Amino acid sequence: QDVGLIQLNRPQALNALCDGLMREMRQALDAFEGDPQVGAIVITGSEKAFAAGADIKEMQNKTFQQCYGGGFLTGWDRLSTVRKPVIAAVNGYALGGGCELAMMCDIIYAGEKAQFGQPEILLGTIPGAGGTQRLTRAVGKSLAMEMVLTGDRISAQEAKEAGLVSKIFPVEKLLEAAISCGEKIAGNSKLVTAIAKESVNAAFETTLAEGNRTEKRLFYATFATDDRREGMTAFVEKRKAKFTDS
Repeated sequence: QDVGLIQLNRPQALNALCDGLMREMRQALDAFEGDPQVGAIVITGSEKAFAAGADIKEMQNKTFQQCYGGGFLTGWDRLSTVRKPVIAAVNGYALGGGCELAMMCDIIYAGEKAQFGQPEILLGTIPGAGGTQRLTRAVGKSLAMEMVLTGDRISAQEAKEAGLVSKIFPVEKLLEAAISCGEKIAGNSKLVTAIAKESVNAAFETTLAEGNRTEKRLFYATFATDDRREGMTAFVEKRKAKFTDS
């Protein structure tokens, strides 16, 4: 009950991210975001594919005017604006839009056979949902440039070594591990967890000086919460804290 689970389920297309699938994902995110009992969200696919990319059949005949005028792919950004922590449990292929979707999450756990890639260059285009930006921030310019310019994939182990992935698990243990992480997060103050997520995200969006100022303001803000008082009191009294998310 503390962890919301979203499973991408379009097996005949390796979970290619069509408009309908993305609309349903946004609806699920909105529902979990509005549920005060949910403290974390896990997104996963199948053992064969987390998501093998955007649905090329849907986009192959689009024009520049349709893309620009209609804000093509902007709806995908909903995942990156969720205030609750989101964990991606990636088995199999996370390619193109699938890799971008995983990178919008806060934590990526990978199955040992997972593969990550941005192969858009092979289709005569480039990533359009954060692939050139989040990948570069996660793994550095050299590897990101190589992946984007060649379309080559990297393994789960390479992704972990590069900093894209947090942990690797056997395929059959992956979802259980991701849910366990979500439960651990959900056991803390949901209010302070949202503050902590905001502070870490500031590191990707601002200068170091501005990020440090943001952190200080948010740190001070926790002293206005009941949960900060309870957490420190419980520590001093050598007991487990009972957070009320207030």
